[in-house]
Amino acid sequence: MPAAGQVAAAAAASTTSNLRHALLFSVFVIASCGLAYELIAGALSSYLLGDSVTQFSTVIGTYLFAMGVGSWLSKYLTRDLIRRFIQIELMVGLLGGFSAVTLFLVFTWLAAPFKLVLYLLVFGVGVLVGLEIPLVMRILKRELGFRELVSQVLTFDYLGALAVSILFPLLLAPHLGMVRTGLLFGILNVGVAIWALRLFRDQLPARPWLAAQCWTVFALLVAGFAGAGHLTTLAEAHLYADEIVHAETTAYQRIVVTRWRDDLRLFLNNNLQFSSHDEYRYHEALVHPGLASLPGARRVLVLGGGDGLAVREILKYPQIEAVTLVDLDPAMTTLFSTAPPLTALNGNALGSPKVRVVNADALQWLEDNREAYDFIVVDFPDPANFALGKLYTSAFYRLLEKHLSARGRLVVQSTSPLYARQSFWCVVTTLESVGLKTAPYHALVPSFGEWGYIIAGRDGYLPPAAYPVPTRFLTAETTAALFSFPADMGRVEAEVNQLNNQVLVRYFEAEWRRVQR
Repeated sequence: MPAAGQVAAAAAASTTSNLRHALLFSVFVIASCGLAYELIAGALSSYLLGDSVTQFSTVIGTYLFAMGVGSWLSKYLTRDLIRRFIQIELMVGLLGGFSAVTLFLVFTWLAAPFKLVLYLLVFGVGVLVGLEIPLVMRILKRELGFRELVSQVLTFDYLGALAVSILFPLLLAPHLGMVRTGLLFGILNVGVAIWALRLFRDQLPARPWLAAQCWTVFALLVAGFAGAGHLTTLAEAHLYADEIVHAETTAYQRIVVTRWRDDLRLFLNNNLQFSSHDEYRYHEALVHPGLASLPGARRVLVLGGGDGLAVREILKYPQIEAVTLVDLDPAMTTLFSTAPPLTALNGNALGSPKVRVVNADALQWLEDNREAYDFIVVDFPDPANFALGKLYTSAFYRLLEKHLSARGRLVVQSTSPLYARQSFWCVVTTLESVGLKTAPYHALVPSFGEWGYIIAGRDGYLPPAAYPVPTRFLTAETTAALFSFPADMGRVEAEVNQLNNQVLVRYFEAEWRRVQR
């Protein structure tokens, strides 16, 4: 009998240990899912609304506050803790899992209440996640002392958060996309609920009804995951007026290419980058006024411009020996190096033996590189957020100046001097603050309106007397007019854009917000 009692006790201890380990692993999964929903909401809002710092800050703040509310509310759950825990997991899985597709659809079909839906979703998920951990701790307290309970639960909670914070930008967002990533973590939440249903099968009343709830939610999420591509296409088909011929989410941005008849358009994070009908105006104005004034130029650096269209214009000059293109996103340069309609547009410029493509952060690459260039083209997207705003700062321009050859010049695309007047002149002021002489100019690009550029160098600039290469838009006779600004685009006071203030991003947001009203 004693031996049988010892065997029973050992079996009970083993069961208890397995139960504890299962619940602690559930904490790991719960933490992973909660952070994933937070990252998805922050990333999607920054994709769709811009200003990643503001979006992530407000999303994280709302989420943490909601978790606090959930933790406070957990004290009112006093009975049927296991059943409550399972139902909360189902609600988190359903709400968090479908959060990305809900936000996409609301933005594209009902743009006005997007922010309201965003913060309601974040708050709802946060409250439910805030309920989860206290319930797990109360279930586990029968098996663990208080000190060990807090230590182990928080350890697994933080480990889950660490795992997702690494996997999300490196694997999940670029390969699964936001919609499938949200649905995947919803499935994991429901998996925890099903696991708990099995672990506590002897302690749950009305277990068949609870099981039916679990499998219904699981089926909805799996169906959503299987149809995620269709859901995303449905949302984007309404967002973009033309046929979508390519769409992908990378670690850095959402890339969409559309086509209507012979017009190809590139959108990054929902912002138009070019239309093939008039991009030649933009890129000729960007490259030729500066490069045609440097007959001795041999080495050119292009920062941004992963579409290869600026490189196409540069390669028209036979004396150019080498072009280095630095673009952050390898998906961009791969797309414009391999897709036939796009290589036809850029003249297969990225495949030229003269061109070297580097996928790196421009600021970091400039700090690590010591080469000098005769001409530098800065073709970044507009400073709509702080990640881009750093590439328009005095620190960045000071670094650029170090890479100019003795008589070298650079040109910067600088948003619209008509619609974002103070932003444009802020870039001029910032370039001048590092000792460069500037020559601001503008050109009409129908897809964008009046667009601004700035040539800068250590010495003064004179427009070229002639263009030695073929152009469709520019002529020597009309170039002088580009450097003349009418009264409504004339210079205004603006602060220097510095890394520690990023005033340009605030100017840009305020000005474009007024235009979009």
